[in-house]
Amino acid sequence: MSLATWSLRHPFAVVLLFVLLVLGGLRSFQQLPVQDYPDIELPTVQVTLAQPGAVPSQLESEVARKVEDALSTLPSLKHLRTSIRDGVVSIRVEFELGKSLSDALIEAKDAVDRTRADLPSDLLPPTVSAVHVSVSPVLTYALSSPAMDEAALSWFIDDALTRRLRRIPGVEAVGRVGGVDREIEVEVDPARLSALGVTVADVSRALRLNQQQSSGGRSELGGGQQAVRVIALAARAEEVAALPVALADGRELRLDEVARVRDGHALRTRAATLDGAAVIGVEIFRARDRDQLALAAGVAAAMQQLVREHPGLRATEVVNRVDYTHEQYRGSMQMLWEGALLAVLVVWWFLRDWRATLVAAAALPLSILPTFIGMQWLGYSLNTLTLLALAVIVGILVDDAIVEVENIQRHRVGGKPIREVTEAAVNEIALAVLATTLTLVVVFLPTALMSGTAGLFFRQFGWTTVIAVLASLLVARLVTPLLAVALLRDAPLQMHGNEEGRWMRAYLRLADAALRRPLRTLLLALGTVVGSLLLATQLPAGLVPAADRGYTSVQLELPPGGSLQATLARAEQARRAIAGLAGVRGVYIAAGAAPAGPDGGARADPGRASLAVLLVPAAERPSQQQIEARIRQALQAVPGARFAVGAGALGERLELILASDSPTALAHAASSVMRGMRGIAGLSNVRTTAGPDRPEMVVRPRAAAAAEQGLTAAALGETIRIASSGDFSAALPRLSLEQRQLDVRVRLPRALLAEDSTLGNLQVRGRAGLLPLANVADIALESGPAQVDRYDRVRQVTLVADLGGVPLGRALAQVRALPAVQALPASVGLLQSGDAEWAGELAASFGWAMLLAVVCVYGVLVLLLGNLAQPLTILTAIPLSACGAVVALVVAGAQLDIPSMLGVVMLMGIVSKNAILLVEHASTAMRAGLGSREALLDACRTRARPILMTSVAMVAGMLPIAVGIGADASFRQPMAVAVIGGLLSSTVLSLLVVPVAYQAMQAAAARLARWRGRA
Repeated sequence: MSLATWSLRHPFAVVLLFVLLVLGGLRSFQQLPVQDYPDIELPTVQVTLAQPGAVPSQLESEVARKVEDALSTLPSLKHLRTSIRDGVVSIRVEFELGKSLSDALIEAKDAVDRTRADLPSDLLPPTVSAVHVSVSPVLTYALSSPAMDEAALSWFIDDALTRRLRRIPGVEAVGRVGGVDREIEVEVDPARLSALGVTVADVSRALRLNQQQSSGGRSELGGGQQAVRVIALAARAEEVAALPVALADGRELRLDEVARVRDGHALRTRAATLDGAAVIGVEIFRARDRDQLALAAGVAAAMQQLVREHPGLRATEVVNRVDYTHEQYRGSMQMLWEGALLAVLVVWWFLRDWRATLVAAAALPLSILPTFIGMQWLGYSLNTLTLLALAVIVGILVDDAIVEVENIQRHRVGGKPIREVTEAAVNEIALAVLATTLTLVVVFLPTALMSGTAGLFFRQFGWTTVIAVLASLLVARLVTPLLAVALLRDAPLQMHGNEEGRWMRAYLRLADAALRRPLRTLLLALGTVVGSLLLATQLPAGLVPAADRGYTSVQLELPPGGSLQATLARAEQARRAIAGLAGVRGVYIAAGAAPAGPDGGARADPGRASLAVLLVPAAERPSQQQIEARIRQALQAVPGARFAVGAGALGERLELILASDSPTALAHAASSVMRGMRGIAGLSNVRTTAGPDRPEMVVRPRAAAAAEQGLTAAALGETIRIASSGDFSAALPRLSLEQRQLDVRVRLPRALLAEDSTLGNLQVRGRAGLLPLANVADIALESGPAQVDRYDRVRQVTLVADLGGVPLGRALAQVRALPAVQALPASVGLLQSGDAEWAGELAASFGWAMLLAVVCVYGVLVLLLGNLAQPLTILTAIPLSACGAVVALVVAGAQLDIPSMLGVVMLMGIVSKNAILLVEHASTAMRAGLGSREALLDACRTRARPILMTSVAMVAGMLPIAVGIGADASFRQPMAVAVIGGLLSSTVLSLLVVPVAYQAMQAAAARLARWRGRA
């Protein structure tokens, strides 16, 4: 007894099963989080080591090399990427996929701990953390308030606002951009210090020892125990000024005798403006696997509540990355409904029977809803890829039901009872339905099991498709027969439609002609396939199509040594150049923010800024890519800075790495390649991480003079550091307030640091008393690298260029053909990075996935059909689909990128289904006694209609995606175009070529059997 027969005999069990699946699917759909792309977890660890005040060249030799050597011994290590800037070493440790992230964290931490004794003593405790793929804030607000000054508003954000937002489910972190950090400034007077024989380090050290609280153990009064604390913390700046400072020689002085004490703020390192007005930015970061839409709604409600509670507070939403996600979600759901409706209309147009149409249409919701249960169980989300999977398989989900309903309709012509007709029809088609469904499963399964980062990215797409296809098989075998018996009538079906008869007769004449001229037909098909392959070589290779997200970004970088004020001025000049462009509604500036480094985070850098360019709605402006081109042109008039335009999405930039142990050869090679890249048409903003050297004040102690005075390099460094920027944060004294503590920073007045003589006149303590620093050291203005980058323990320079619409593959080929690249010395290596590296890995993964899919399809068909030759006939339909796919992509001006390759994978399963229907029926007819030609013509006559129905339904389901009406469909369109083109060509060609290939295969098998008989 087959599954379909069982369902007819146990209808209540089937109904109960699908009621539960529908209810569970609805519940799962409500609980699935909505995201832009899937969250993936890579075995990648970030090691951060900080030594405040140290320059990159010093950190490279004293810190980075030693830690890299220790990390290089870790098992399953893939790459080490190191970035060294002022005071910070960031090492990104990438492991091979399959490595447990927890094991990677433990092993990396142990390796760093082993080197701790060899590292500088003033190095801060290293941090080892996991790297998240996406660390960009999902929401950015600009806050201002006339009722609060900058310090008060900054604290309000750090305290009240952050606590309120952190309570919202899905908020992982809240960051502040701009504003100030309140602190007590103790600006010492060098003249008074010198007169009293005191150094700035003496004051800082004495204040630190006296301005603190410490444990005093326990007391035992009254038979109990009490904790003892020593508290010596001032509560106001005036109290700090009046503090007596005990010096090492026994003297004592009031702090205000040698310093001016005020309640001020720390040195400003970041600033933010919105349309030229000063604001403080607030960045909200999403936690992993949380719903973006719910997060955005919660944040918006919290912000509105805070504005109502604090009169005068203004909170302006600046950048909202959730809006694009919401738009894509709505657009995908709309296309899902539209595709389903069109597929159902196609079924009705062929069947002209609303009852039969209803039976076939029921497969759509009954297949999709159980898929949501599987998605929730696997921990997936409603994202671009899973929604794309559901939208593009709408036509596939109804295929099995179409085949069964069409077969039932054909059997009804005899006038038998509907139950008998249904049992006979579904059992007759059972093998073909099972074969077509399993073919689709084994086509998509390799996509779900792809290796590498691409596999992690597309796993949700593959498994969502597999679950939905298997659910459609369950519906076709259980529900479709049941609904057919319940809805269709016992009366015989009256066939009508002379026009359909004329089309069928015309097709059969063509099929008969093809069968009579097999060699000509096969050569013509081969020529078509070869021509399409040659045409495919003209398709440009890319990664993903450019998307229109409603905003873009401009990264600004000043020459090394630039101040925050200079950066703000240059960013404002760039803002004015951009603000007047058509389609731009505002510009938000975050100055002092470094671009994403190896850790993916941002560090304060006064010479850098990020401009978020906000665009008006898409219907009221040119495309985002056109606006970005105009921005690049407008920024050419802004001198003294380097710019990079683009939101940082996939496929926007070309990155290449030059690596070498020789800094001189590396710098020369980078300069030559960069000049060549600037000559490539289309590439813009060509830049390198190896910028010009920045100025440094270098203090070199004179060994004899320093030894005579008993001065060490460490003592000199401590005095200079405290005088210029204050002591390390961990060593600063504190002023205690009710809800927080403020740093008390001792240093020279900032105005004195701008004078040439200040450093040389700085007093240091020698054996004979105080003496100027210039007496024991030489001070010179020199230069050194502003940033040092390393790749797998050798120095590297990253070359970056904005593609500006140029296909990634074409740009990469042009760069590799440059004379400067061809003439690279042996000591310099060229490596692909970023999008170029990922595109290469993705192409290899897709290639293996398609090869494995073909092998799996053949294996499944051999097992189901019990024949080695027939599956080869079915596989001939796969190259026939490439013809239409390539032509459609060329006509649409698309690239050979991720979505188009996904379309090709889909085609492999879809076109195999059509061939299976033909071959399976022909084999059955031949076993019934018909000759080869008669059996093939009978298969053409019987299976042409369901093949056309399923193909047209699939095209109809894809049509809304290909047209791209409504939400930005840049990612989905190329796949839909490839599938529609491939379906059209394969349907037409396979209806003629597959019968001929089957006939040729049968003739070859017969000749082989005769040859074996004679042997």
